Amino acid sequence: MRVAAFQFDVRRGDVGANLAAVERGLRAASEQGVELVVLPEMWATSFVAEADAEALRETDAALERVRALSRELRLAVAGSAFGAPPTGAKDTLPRNRLTLIQDGEDLLTYDKVHLFSPTAEHLGFSGGTRAPATVDCGELRVSGAICYDLRFASLLRAPFDDGAELLLVPAQWPETRSSHWRALVVGRAVEHQAFVVAANRTGADEVGRRKLALEFSGNSLIVSPHGHVLAEGRGEVGLVVADVDADDVRELRRRVPVRADERRLDS
Repeated sequence: MRVAAFQFDVRRGDVGANLAAVERGLRAASEQGVELVVLPEMWATSFVAEADAEALRETDAALERVRALSRELRLAVAGSAFGAPPTGAKDTLPRNRLTLIQDGEDLLTYDKVHLFSPTAEHLGFSGGTRAPATVDCGELRVSGAICYDLRFASLLRAPFDDGAELLLVPAQWPETRSSHWRALVVGRAVEHQAFVVAANRTGADEVGRRKLALEFSGNSLIVSPHGHVLAEGRGEVGLVVADVDADDVRELRRRVPVRADERRLDS
């Protein structure tokens, strides 16, 4: 499978500009034979101070357009955006929701569990309450997480147990901690014996209710289960592309059977 991260400068509150950038990226991906594209975290709106009804409506419309592009271009597309809280949820704040779309249909959704307190993300979003699911996408078992979730290895235990072979990670990870980003993405690939496609944005912005000024490196990564960086962004707007092979994951897991060898100790 040919996969890509599409990195761009996500404009806060400007859904039209962000959707236009995404459409250009997806059409370019299709021309390059890419089958799956990961977009940055909160790709439609970025982190607006208040998630009003208009922002939610515009996000829904942007997602519908991406579903149509997925169907037209025969692309799987993943990224995070505003999502309504599940029916019956106690918290009425929106979710930061990862959606994987294939052939115009939602194949996987996951609500970000770990909210980044330095930018007061917990004041604008409610956290998810379930581990990421794992689904079949093409020839690979696929799951995902969102940005800050990378720091919490236990979250990805369920996908590992469920045989996830490719992890999708949309992010807005700042330049000041770019070394953490690279170490965590590579580490999760090795730890879970899986490919990782991690899409980080470019540009600069004041993020969240605390208006924390951050710069973003555009250092998206595609990493093999051996920890080899197959492709890496260098700050430019555009696609970061690599080919991944399910046989690589399966052969490594056969030779190094981590799940079979694990011993879970009593607490």
